[in-house]
Amino acid sequence: MIDVISVDNMRQSDAAAIRGGIPSLELMRRAAQGIYDVSSIEGNTDIYVGSGNNGGDGFALACIMASDGNIPTVVTVTDHYSEDASYYKEKAEAAGVRVVPFEEAGKRKPDTVVDCLLGTGFKGDARGLYRDAIEHINTLGARVISADINSGLNGDTGEAALAVISNLTVSVGSHKRGLIKALGGEYVKAVVAVDIGIPIKDKEDFFLTDEEWNEKGFPQDLRICEDGAVYYR
Repeated sequence: MIDVISVDNMRQSDAAAIRGGIPSLELMRRAAQGIYDVSSIEGNTDIYVGSGNNGGDGFALACIMASDGNIPTVVTVTDHYSEDASYYKEKAEAAGVRVVPFEEAGKRKPDTVVDCLLGTGFKGDARGLYRDAIEHINTLGARVISADINSGLNGDTGEAALAVISNLTVSVGSHKRGLIKALGGEYVKAVVAVDIGIPIKDKEDFFLTDEEWNEKGFPQDLRICEDGAVYYR
């Protein structure tokens, strides 16, 4: 079975990993490395970042790309960042990464866009420059990779008034419920999860089947809910 978890479970698992001795900066670096390893990022790349740790993943990714000889441009919708995001922003700029405000991004024509605007904790409607940036990304015609979740998407329900349309979403730590519910819809086309060494705190009854599970056959105590998800008790 492949675990699919709630946003709160992922948040608690992340916090427990930090309490257990893994520095938050190291988790951010692992997230960025995992995204880079599975995304096959090529060509001129713009990384769109917001103020939170999802934006920090973007700055950490910029550092990794720069060290690999493919220096991206970071497009930002804010000048306020979390502590960890600020750390990687400074490192990225020291490595030669340009950080430009969204207002200057209108004429850019990147081959690849990495969406690091909003994280899994976001709920509601994107507003202001966040909304403008999401709309702009959706008109670029570039290959789009969303980091952890498509910005604007609810991480539990998969619902969105407006979200980034991505070619690939890289879910960090584990698959999220909202991504699986939205998979194949307007915004989420493909999802891959990357393990960054965070033990999942609570086992949930929402999962994806794998080859081993399928070979054993469907157990009798399954229930199929109205949304089409299969739950095992």
